[in-house]
Amino acid sequence: MPEMSLKDLGVAIIAPGGYAPDEAAFLRGLEYLRSLGCIVHNYYEPKDKFQRFGGTDEARLQQLQTAAANPDVKVVFALRGGYGLSRLLPKIDFKKMAASDKLFVGHSDFTPFHMGLLIAGGAMSFAGPMLSDDFAREERSEFTLQHLWQCLTNPTHTIAVQSANNPEVDVTGLLWGGNLAMLTHLIGTPYFPSIDGGILFVEDIAEHPYRVERMLLQLHYSGVLARQKALVLGDFSNYRLTDYDNGYDFEAMVAYLRSQLSIPVLTGLPFGHIRDKATLVVGSQAQLISDGNSWELTMRGYPNLAKHLK
Repeated sequence: MPEMSLKDLGVAIIAPGGYAPDEAAFLRGLEYLRSLGCIVHNYYEPKDKFQRFGGTDEARLQQLQTAAANPDVKVVFALRGGYGLSRLLPKIDFKKMAASDKLFVGHSDFTPFHMGLLIAGGAMSFAGPMLSDDFAREERSEFTLQHLWQCLTNPTHTIAVQSANNPEVDVTGLLWGGNLAMLTHLIGTPYFPSIDGGILFVEDIAEHPYRVERMLLQLHYSGVLARQKALVLGDFSNYRLTDYDNGYDFEAMVAYLRSQLSIPVLTGLPFGHIRDKATLVVGSQAQLISDGNSWELTMRGYPNLAKHLK
């Protein structure tokens, strides 16, 4: 739970992508935030969903703009991922978003928003939990919520991981990344940042290891990976192996990547489409230290809520 009181903290809920499939769970998520003392500005209305989206393109863009312009809002949470933010990219004024001084939180389909902010002057944002399902679960993850509020209310945040068979590493660099499919979707567009000397993290769901490999090779062949100091793999689950794979699994894929890449590849990051997820500060300066059996990722110097809370 948060180390500081969140009483009267203004938070906004927006739906830049999909809609909430369970309205009762959505309301439960709102009540969770209110139970912490937050003043919730909800810009998503279940009745206004359109096709598979949390509203028309125009309505979802308006949600984002209104939340960013509201002086009483300090944190903006994405409702969920799914798909839809890509449609809005040409219409989002990322410089205005960066100047809003909001802490934007989300992951998955929200990845392009993180990248847009980075391009708009290196503005930082948070790859972390969303209302659906993280706040809306009947039994919420203490790990997820503890990491979120510790990160948002402190100027430094560390993720410690016990994961064997990783390379020894001690590097510092700009932390960036997100959903792997969304990142590769942005290559060659104005929304893909040019990062040198960074620490890149990626995750995905329901992608067979060969598809993960293919997307990472796209980053490799385009020259992106060689310019980084390390690649950190989060959760890649909910895929199905078959007899045809003949021993080719996630571990085999990682071993192949390590044989091909000039940078260290680490596994075990608790981030992705999972119940227990860490919060990562996209655009922060980070230090990654690994002794081969465990590793730590420390993020520093990012915007936080300390000045707004007692």
